[in-house]
Amino acid sequence: MRILIVGFSTRAIAESAVRGGYDVVTIDYFGDRDQKELVENHSLMRDFQLNFSAKALLTASRSLNFQAVVYTSSLENHPDVVAELASGHTLLGNSPSALRRVRDWGHLQSVCRQENIAHPVTLFPGEEEQARGSRRWVSKLARSGGGHGISFWRGGALGQGRILQEWIAGGVGSAAFVADGRRCVLLGLTEQLIGRRELGARGFTWCGNILLSNLPAPEMETVVGSVREMAEKLTRSFGLRGVNGVDFVLGRDGTGPVPYLVEVNPRYTASMELVEWAYGLNIFEAHVRSFDGELPAFRLEDRLLPRPPSYYGKAIVYARRGETMPETSGWREKGRRDIPFPGEKIAARHPICTVLAQGETRDECWRRLLVAAEMVRREVGEPMRNEEDDDHV
Repeated sequence: MRILIVGFSTRAIAESAVRGGYDVVTIDYFGDRDQKELVENHSLMRDFQLNFSAKALLTASRSLNFQAVVYTSSLENHPDVVAELASGHTLLGNSPSALRRVRDWGHLQSVCRQENIAHPVTLFPGEEEQARGSRRWVSKLARSGGGHGISFWRGGALGQGRILQEWIAGGVGSAAFVADGRRCVLLGLTEQLIGRRELGARGFTWCGNILLSNLPAPEMETVVGSVREMAEKLTRSFGLRGVNGVDFVLGRDGTGPVPYLVEVNPRYTASMELVEWAYGLNIFEAHVRSFDGELPAFRLEDRLLPRPPSYYGKAIVYARRGETMPETSGWREKGRRDIPFPGEKIAARHPICTVLAQGETRDECWRRLLVAAEMVRREVGEPMRNEEDDDHV
């Protein structure tokens, strides 16, 4: 069975599929060098000279031969396109109806209230008056991704398709799980890297993950239990299948840490390659087998407590200025992924590549990510951070 993998970026899940021995073809926007060397890839940017859109992915797929389809970001926001992609093929992913419900924050908030899932107060256009007061709020797209379109709210009317969410103080995390529509297995927790200027990111832009956090063992056990319960409730409420992710803010109440759900990502997520690296699970295989009702025999606590043996990180290196890429043939051996082609022009604030690092502590892993990012900058000719004024960072 040949499987089409389609989405904005497909390199990481394609690597997992190849490791699992699956026959795949991919369509995404970037068509980076390491992916094109790994599988048959069709790039909207390189091969079709098209801007990214769900419709463009659908159009590109029509000339290909495949029997099943797996989608990644941001097709969860386009259930009609998912339905067309699946027409005449086996859909290995959440159904269009499940996507419509789980990506509708009004419906999701109702489920959270019914199931007692902690979540920030969420307001919709016309409810702005309820946000007056001392609390801080963020304005975001109701169907967002990667931290784009998020900013602190300074008053005024919400635009169509936007929501307000109460700002919860705490670390930002994500969780990965695999489900069969009724049951689920929690696969991993990561810290999200958001807006890190050391990586060239700004604001709420996502720029990587570290598996795991520095929580003490008793708190870690509490958080794992709470996130697992959250995933189980979401699985039952929406009939989630395959691999899924949730984003949360780890706030606190009088008893300890509390994960507040801020988004459900009903498809493969960027942090999952760290789960695969750290725990030896084949994420793509777990995804495919879940549609036959088979879930992995895996217990996350066994890998974390009393303490994780190592920390694993990935970081997106954003260009601080426009750059033309040098020869990149040896980049994969240096722990880099999503590798551009030599001579490619990368615009300021666009991603150059992904770097990977491992460390015995969380801080060591973070330092190694920064060293790896600065090595990339040296090779592409960018000045180091301390050689620039703040306006260019």
